[in-house]
Amino acid sequence: MPPVLALIGKPNCGKTTLIEKLIPALAHKGVRIGTIKHHHGEIQMDTPGKDTWRHKQAGAKAVLLSSSTGIGFIQDDTADRPVEDLVNRYFQNVDLVIAEGYKWSTLPKIEVFKSTLYDQPLQDPGETLIAMVSDVRTRPDLPWFLPEDIDELVVFILEKTQKR
Repeated sequence: MPPVLALIGKPNCGKTTLIEKLIPALAHKGVRIGTIKHHHGEIQMDTPGKDTWRHKQAGAKAVLLSSSTGIGFIQDDTADRPVEDLVNRYFQNVDLVIAEGYKWSTLPKIEVFKSTLYDQPLQDPGETLIAMVSDVRTRPDLPWFLPEDIDELVVFILEKTQKR
């Protein structure tokens, strides 16, 4: 199983934006990245009226879209699967998985925080919080990166996730 790193934080703090910057920076270092977005609502991947949407609306329990540019898959499930199960099942050809969410998991976590939106970061994100990315330093006990410190953050992530 490839290593998994979770980016956590309150809504609109920049988790997705940070992931969008980390992916090409890590890829430039030769790291194949997979991502998982933890979502609490109903999953909608297709455009209403399109074929795969119509298949799902007709009652298909699993729908796979395949083309020369990629594969998309959606399947009914009755549980919120542990991230480790998802990684083992779907991420065999990557070197690192970045998960957005899973703040209560035991995964190593980096919290993204924006002081212009919130007074303080998450309360008790767990013992596996390894760093903060924020516009201000909130946790002197942890490594801290500004949101624009992508190169330094990539070095830190590789040090924490590469097998030794």
